[in-house]
Order: sequence, then structure tokens, then C-alpha cells
Amino acid sequence: MICATKIQRLISPGGIEAWFVQEATVPLIAMKYAFGGGASQDPAEKPGVGHLVSGLLGEGSGDLDSKSFHERLDRRAIELSFTSSRDQFRGSLRMLKDNKDEAFDLLRMALTSPRFDAPDVERIRAAVLANLRHDSTNPSTLADRKFFEVAFNDHPYGRQAGGTFESVPKIDVHDLKDYVRRVIAKDTLKIAVFGDVDPETLGKLLDKSFGSLAAKAQLTEVADVVAAKPPQRVYVPLDVPQTVVSFGGPGVRRSESDFMAADVVNQILGGPGLSSRLFREVREKRGLAYSIRETLLWMDHSALFVGNTGTRADRVGETVEEIDKQVRRMAEEGPTQQELDEAKSYLKGSQILALDTSSKLAQALLQYQVDKLPIDCIEKRSALLGAVTLEDAKKVAQRLWGQGLLTVIVGRSPLPQPSRPPRHGPQRCRPQPSRLPRHQPHPIDLCVREVTFGARLEVAGSIRLPQST
Repeated sequence: MICATKIQRLISPGGIEAWFVQEATVPLIAMKYAFGGGASQDPAEKPGVGHLVSGLLGEGSGDLDSKSFHERLDRRAIELSFTSSRDQFRGSLRMLKDNKDEAFDLLRMALTSPRFDAPDVERIRAAVLANLRHDSTNPSTLADRKFFEVAFNDHPYGRQAGGTFESVPKIDVHDLKDYVRRVIAKDTLKIAVFGDVDPETLGKLLDKSFGSLAAKAQLTEVADVVAAKPPQRVYVPLDVPQTVVSFGGPGVRRSESDFMAADVVNQILGGPGLSSRLFREVREKRGLAYSIRETLLWMDHSALFVGNTGTRADRVGETVEEIDKQVRRMAEEGPTQQELDEAKSYLKGSQILALDTSSKLAQALLQYQVDKLPIDCIEKRSALLGAVTLEDAKKVAQRLWGQGLLTVIVGRSPLPQPSRPPRHGPQRCRPQPSRLPRHQPHPIDLCVREVTFGARLEVAGSIRLPQST
């Protein structure tokens, strides 16, 4: 279904602002929202507090214990979830139109009166520790963690957002309540709504859920930081069939004028698809990896470019050398005009594919607000991409990759290990796809089918609803 989608800026009677798209094709409402703070507000000695809070806000509130709260969600097929990223504490709410009143009321309860009952705290804590144990043998996770640790050292971005084996057992109910008190507030709140609801009704629902929150958050100041200067190389030993390589360095922040040019040249060097230089040279020509990809990652106080691939232990040296070679070549020569034109065409078309569901549209509208972009940024994006010149691309390529790479290698040593008894018979290993650090949460599957759109988003203007008396 093809539709022109109108983006509206809505202000509720109580002063709650949201970016809103009214779409009545199916009776579904999707809302994404974020509070400033996230894992960067965890106490330095207790990383993981925000992550634990995100797992507990939906485990009972007010006079409803965890079982009763979940029964009410399940009875109406309401999807309610929370996540803690580095800079935001985020939430997602999805429901059928007929269940909107109960859904927004349950959200209000979760935000304003979480119970943090002891059995629930211990159950979620045990789940977090189980995930940490699993991650301790996952080479991709270990590579991501070590990369951020080396890149940011003792800055909050260098800590493990999900906590550690040492910190998670020490987190108590006081820490959880204090985090909610400091972070969950209206002044940093960003909201995006997509679905079958009229502006007047939505304004009342927003006031119901968010109107009674604290007016101002009490956030600890987080300093701007530049990632550690390349080149650096770190090896983490782990006995796994496939060695994982993470690589990157200081990036371009979303607010900088170079960002669009950086987006284009990153697509040429290591973007998704089968045409990037890294994919062509590392996989197609040399067969060193199953997949390889690089992405731009921007945060409130810093920015990175980050790539990831996996290969055999005895070929990791050749793989890293080829990655370094392609990065140097891009820094020194930049892209060709043909590569630039093809990358711009791809990025223009991929935007439509990236906004093909109600959940993705709501998530995109939220991220644009978090990034402090104008409400008409989607309309302007194609023109901004088209304005990137070959000179712009070469300049930002030198800025991104001219210093080399910060590289983290996790896996078996490529050297012989005589103390290890040899294995008999052929050893078969299916290559793992590359995995990149996630800047934002993936859409959550619902039992309700998402409506699919070929979306053309347009700005419809602002709606300021009469203030409540």
C-alpha cells in the first residue's frame, strides 16, 4: 500500500509534545518514546542499573503485582517494553485502537509507580547474569565490549551498559528507585506516534501517561569525548571456531555538516549490500570472510565508525591487512565519481525500504527528535544527499580513515598450540554473519500484524490542543 504520510507536531493540553502521523488503514497505534540519560546515568561503580530498571518497569506497578500486570497486557494484546541505550532510556507501546485507554493507563502505572518487588528483582537479576554468562563466550559481544572499552576508557561510554558480573549482584532496590527518580522526567521526553488515533484523543492519552511525571530530570553531566586515536590493535584470546574482528575509530557526529558526506563514503567503503569495497575485496576476491560491514555510530557526546567481520584464525592476519589496505586507499584517494553517484542513489532508495512498517516509522520519527533534526528532515534528505560532491567525499574520507584503525581481534591464536591434543576428522564451521553495535532497539514483533507502507513522509504542520483547565 502506497501512502503519503503527514507528520504533525502535536502539543497536548498538558504541554506534552509528540511527532504524530495519523494513519487509519488498520486499527493499530504504535508509540516510541525516550528519556535522556540511559546507561550513561548508571553509577560508575554499578553499571547496569538502567538495564535492570528496563527489565523491571513492566513487572508490576501500583496495586498490580507482576502476574496481574502481565495478565492485563496479555488480555488486550498490548505490547509494552523498555530498553536502556547509552544516552536514552527508551520505551515502546503498541496496541489495537480499541485497547488504547487501558494501554496508556498501564504505561502510566509502569512509569509512575513501579513496584520492584523482591522476587521480581531477583528473577530479572538472574536473567541478566545468565545473559552475561552467555555473552562471556560470544566473540562478537566480547569484541564490541573491548572496542568501546579501549575507545572510551573511563568515560561512561566505555562501561558495559548491561552491567558486569561484579556490578549486577550489588544493585539494590534503592538504586533502581533512584534511577527512575532522576531519569524519568518530562523535560527530556521525546515521543513519536503512528496509527489510528485522532489528535484530540492522542493529546488526552499523552497527558494520562506522562502528565504526572517530574518536570525536570536530575541527570549527571556527561562530558563530550573523542574516541582513542588510532592505530591500535588489541587481541583477546577465546577458543572458538571463528575469529571475530571489530575495527573502527573516531567518527562524525550527526549534527556536523560533514555527516551526509560521511554517510555516503561509508556506504562506498563498507555499507550494507554486495557492492562495498570491503565486501568486494575481503569476501568476493579473497574469500576471507562470509560478510563484512562498517557503519557510522553517533551518540550524544561522541561518534564512531565501527566495522565487524569474522574469519579463520589462520587467516586473520591477511584479513586485517586487507581491511587496513582498503581503509588507507579510501583515505588517500577517496571514492570515484561513479561510486559516489551509485552510493547516493542507493541511500535515497533505501530510506523508503527502511520506513515500511508502523513500528519502523515511529522509531525513525523518535530518532530524528533525539538527533535534534527538523521535522521536515525526511523531505530534505534526498536533496542533502544529492548535494554531496566528490570533493566533500574525499575530504571526509581523509578525516575518517586517515589515521588508521583501532582493531580488536577475539579468537584463537593463529600460532600452533602443541599442548592442545589434535582433533581428528574434518572440522566444519559455518561462518557467522557480522554483527554491529546497535544504536537503537530493533522493532519488537507483535501478535498483531504490522501494516506495511511504501511511505512518503510529509510535514503537515503543528497541532496545539487547548490547555486543560
